[in-house]
Amino acid sequence: MIGTRRTLFSRRHAAALLASVLAVAALGPAAAAEGQLRIAKQFGVVYLLLNVAEDQKLIEKHGAKAGLDIKVEYAQLSGGSAVNDALLSGSIDVASAGVGPLFTLWDRTRGRQNVKGVASLGNFPYYLVSNRPEVKTIGDFTDKDRIALPAVGVSVQARILQWASAKLWGDKDFARLDKISVAVPHPEASAAIIKGGTEITGHFGNPPFQEQELAGNLNAHVVLNSYAVQGGPASSTVLYATEKFYRDSPKTYTAFVDALAEAAQFITDNPETAADIYIKSNASRIDRDLLLKVIRNPEVTFKIEPQNTIGLGQFMHRVGVIRSEPKTLDDYFFANPRIATGS
Repeated sequence: MIGTRRTLFSRRHAAALLASVLAVAALGPAAAAEGQLRIAKQFGVVYLLLNVAEDQKLIEKHGAKAGLDIKVEYAQLSGGSAVNDALLSGSIDVASAGVGPLFTLWDRTRGRQNVKGVASLGNFPYYLVSNRPEVKTIGDFTDKDRIALPAVGVSVQARILQWASAKLWGDKDFARLDKISVAVPHPEASAAIIKGGTEITGHFGNPPFQEQELAGNLNAHVVLNSYAVQGGPASSTVLYATEKFYRDSPKTYTAFVDALAEAAQFITDNPETAADIYIKSNASRIDRDLLLKVIRNPEVTFKIEPQNTIGLGQFMHRVGVIRSEPKTLDDYFFANPRIATGS
């Protein structure tokens, strides 16, 4: 049965990856230019700012104020690896992924494309959920378990799991749980946790998938909260771009950041409308009350200033997965007055 289940997940994951590739290919490589904006988005409420900006045409609105007719396109991807590949290939102008993939690409492209952060998508606690009652801490996972996350060893969930492992077993064993981690898109991983009976016994996800798991399976429980690892509320998901886009499209860039700031305020002021936008934008069947609970969670903050991000980058440098050590926000985020107070 395990082999059959693995085959099923492999086929589904392959289909998801193919869809991601086709979405990026449809956009096609092109030089960054004023009035053009191609954005990669992923799954979950953490991307609600982009959903609202798209639904309310806020980027176009702020572009018009600057005298630009901005053409905005979106690509639905899954996992930091796919997003990073799309950005480096020139198929998108702005990437949206975890702060872990940002640090990876920032380090990899220094002196070349010079990728840096643009803005945060807000502060959200990410939960590692298990449906196996015996698993109380990450130390209770065994070789028979499989932990689903967006990208093994690369996604922000994978990096936070490595950070937690280093705290438990020491830096030399930071990647100890990579061998039982598997790359599965959040919707499929959440379905596996809720249904049970598959090789997936853990899922390090994001809202609202983690909340759906906790509500949908009596055995589902939180094994790890990302905030506990990061030392408090933190911006785990961010937007980032190449220096070329930042330099060559200043009006488009500014309109984009201004639109994000308006989207954040819109969600804060209109949580019910924002919930409806999420459901429509994602063709989601989520229970609306559960979604509103996520949006109104006091641990969730919709804002574009990054918060408490540098610790993960310093951990990644300490264990040798990136060569450069981030020391200030300016090292890995482009300058913009709207994020100047970030950390």
